[in-house]
Amino acid sequence: MHSTFRPDMLAIARWCAAAGWPVHPLAAGRKTPVRNCPTCAEPGHVHLGCPCISAGRWCHGFHAATTDPGRISARWANDKRSGVGVSCGPAGLVVIDIDAHAVPLPERERLLPGIPVHDGVDLTGLENGFHTLALLAALRREPDPATDPTTLRVRTPSGGMHVWYRAGAGRSWLCSTGSGRGRALAWQVDVRATGGYIVAPGTTTTAGTYTPVGDCRTPAPLPAWLDGELTRTGHLNTPSPAARSRLPPPSRARQAVAAGGGGRTAAARVLESVLADVASCSAVAQGAGFTARLNRAAFTLGGLVAAGHLAHHTAHDTLLAVAEHVRPGRHIRAATIVRNGLDAGTRRPLYPGGRS
Repeated sequence: MHSTFRPDMLAIARWCAAAGWPVHPLAAGRKTPVRNCPTCAEPGHVHLGCPCISAGRWCHGFHAATTDPGRISARWANDKRSGVGVSCGPAGLVVIDIDAHAVPLPERERLLPGIPVHDGVDLTGLENGFHTLALLAALRREPDPATDPTTLRVRTPSGGMHVWYRAGAGRSWLCSTGSGRGRALAWQVDVRATGGYIVAPGTTTTAGTYTPVGDCRTPAPLPAWLDGELTRTGHLNTPSPAARSRLPPPSRARQAVAAGGGGRTAAARVLESVLADVASCSAVAQGAGFTARLNRAAFTLGGLVAAGHLAHHTAHDTLLAVAEHVRPGRHIRAATIVRNGLDAGTRRPLYPGGRS
């Protein structure tokens, strides 16, 4: 009987960890993280303060990534079918994820965001992310990253490619989806960085294996021209002075939580996390999932209210203040989202570590 070769996932996880890249398991045969436990899967639950992470469990995907040899050995020795994901931010990585999907071309302004593509330009032959990235490189008179032999490149089962780079000292980049309408580098070119993960080379899914290209197995420093393009397209993970001035710190809410003393530290971290998640939408005019983030924040704060960590009026007023500064002029819509989210959340008390 013919047997299918399966790469050693434990060896791959150890190799990544030895390079200083925190890893987490992916569901067997898939490129997505393993499922959260039932408690962590509850709506509004966040990773900060969750006991699963401190207990060494794998809930919360890349938030639980680690380089700890013991945890890595225990996981992959017992489940050889789990793939390996790498948390890009803590690993200091930025990965250019080139897609090759057979889909119609978008509007011209979405091909190379911020670079006009006039109607007179013939787009015949422009079909996927390999083409748009090569075009961007050609416009800048720079080498195409997809053909860069000096850095780790990985072919994906769908025909795309991951081009791995080191983010650079003191540099932190944001993720994006090249086929979305928000922040993007180029059409069908995603960016995997802080707040995201990448599938490790050698991982096998039902679609195939993520296979290294060429001989290089280490990421090179991010080229200066790509650093400039990522900065130009809003990927630099540093709030602008204007954004910072527009976002007042939720000091009243923090003080209200801190005043309770006792076990409120984890609750304060949860509060900070969800408010920061809403505030992050200020960096993008649209396409940042503002409604979903505000609803999630309201649900979570409703749980803190029900558990006695926060006054209802403080949660309500703080959420509306952040919403108004992130999306000015949408008070009525924001008020509805906040009200409904708080109402739902108060039916499920949220204590440090999970809901009741």
